[in-house]
Amino acid sequence: MTADFVRDAAMTAVIFGFFASGWFGWAQEKPPPAWPKWLGIGSGVSMLTAVAGGLLAWRHWTDGTVFDPDTSRAFGLVVAIEFGAAGLGAVLLAVTRRKELIPAWVALVVGLHLFPVAVLLHYPLIHLPAVLLTVVALVAVPVARARSLPVSAVTGVGCGAALLMSALISLAGALLLY
Repeated sequence: MTADFVRDAAMTAVIFGFFASGWFGWAQEKPPPAWPKWLGIGSGVSMLTAVAGGLLAWRHWTDGTVFDPDTSRAFGLVVAIEFGAAGLGAVLLAVTRRKELIPAWVALVVGLHLFPVAVLLHYPLIHLPAVLLTVVALVAVPVARARSLPVSAVTGVGCGAALLMSALISLAGALLLY
């Protein structure tokens, strides 16, 4: 489940920690009154995880990475497709007056894009958030409607928690490789 290089595992903790904080932030659009404190704590822990991963990655920046020119190009292409699909879907949802569904759409695109990323980076752990974000995206709307919650709150909490957990596991893996 671990990365081949400390730098790659640490940078995964940085990226997942950073985006977990963003998802916890998106969940604060209109959360139930009891949630903001916990969302803030989630954001804070996520950013601390990102910073810890960043320091570890910086310390091991020259030790090696799975990224070579071919991997970098393929990764860039996967990310470009992800951004394009997320952006296009968000615009279409906004134009059709369904913008409350944008968080679930973005979560679906992000979850799906992580499957090829896991393969490209030879890092099986990345399949975990890929599955979790995809599931969150698929259940967020029905759960939100059943509980009279904003889709952004349900999606943000689910994605934030999944990414924070994955960031912490990746950080632990980097420390074990260290």
